[in-house]
Amino acid sequence: MQISKMKHSKKPLYRSVNTRTYGVRHGSGSKSKWERNTKSAAENKSMKQSMHSGQRHGFDYTPLFKFLLSRVGRNWDEVHSEAASRLDHEDPITWMVASDVSEGTPFFRAGESSYFSGLYVDDNKVLAIVDPELTPATMSPFCACCTHTLNGVRLETPYSDKI
Repeated sequence: MQISKMKHSKKPLYRSVNTRTYGVRHGSGSKSKWERNTKSAAENKSMKQSMHSGQRHGFDYTPLFKFLLSRVGRNWDEVHSEAASRLDHEDPITWMVASDVSEGTPFFRAGESSYFSGLYVDDNKVLAIVDPELTPATMSPFCACCTHTLNGVRLETPYSDKI
């Protein structure tokens, strides 16, 4: 892209993360090698796949999730077209937004300890939150070792190992 075009275009809704530093470990995708070219795969046409695992590393979609949360109450078609134009591919949108409330989840995990509210598209094509009652004050952490966040805000409830 030319520099003059870059000045006037909107920033992408994802960040590139350093994956080359010492100590950064990613799944190699090697489990897919055990699924390819087996006898059961030979009989199943849907199992015919490439040698690549399809894993993508090094992208952080937090800007997308914050963008979608800031657009709650707006027309979904407009929000989707703007988000899709600023992404490398559209899959991360479906992690957060369900096509209707019955398919939506109250929250989803976006990282090791980062959670975001689930969204859905209502009957009027308006973006809405699945569980508006879910807040950092009402959600409890899942372990004691991490600092958990909901929509970028630290959870207020302390961890309790009592079930």
